[in-house]
Amino acid sequence: MNKPGFQPSLKGRALRLLSQREHSRTELERKLAAHEQVPGELAKALDELQARDFINDGRALESVVHRRAAKLGGARIKQELAAKGLSGDAVTEALAQLKATELDRAHAVWQKTFGSAPADPQARAKQIRFLISRGFGADVVRRIVPGVD
Repeated sequence: MNKPGFQPSLKGRALRLLSQREHSRTELERKLAAHEQVPGELAKALDELQARDFINDGRALESVVHRRAAKLGGARIKQELAAKGLSGDAVTEALAQLKATELDRAHAVWQKTFGSAPADPQARAKQIRFLISRGFGADVVRRIVPGVD
């Protein structure tokens, strides 16, 4: 690994993070800001990596959507994308595509977690809270959980 006293460069740290998963530029700036010793050094390193397509916000967006869509609703995915500093037309388009499959995804999550109609109002409330906390909309939840008006 690293030798004692050796501090990897900002570019090296960024590459290590990128080797684990896709990161947005904003995310890398946030994670690496504490390691910047010379003002502008981080921006220069990230510019170089972005020019070589190591940092690609489009890929980061696709990665989040691909990894999280099976378990989460559009609201939670939108929140995660915003936390990563991703926004704009590509995010709007991705969320619109997710909206088209939200009912099916919510049903799959409900089926895997609960699998049967709630036995009583407490169980029904638990199922509703679960799906809402996963980012599925109230209109979708009403259609999934049996007995919800």
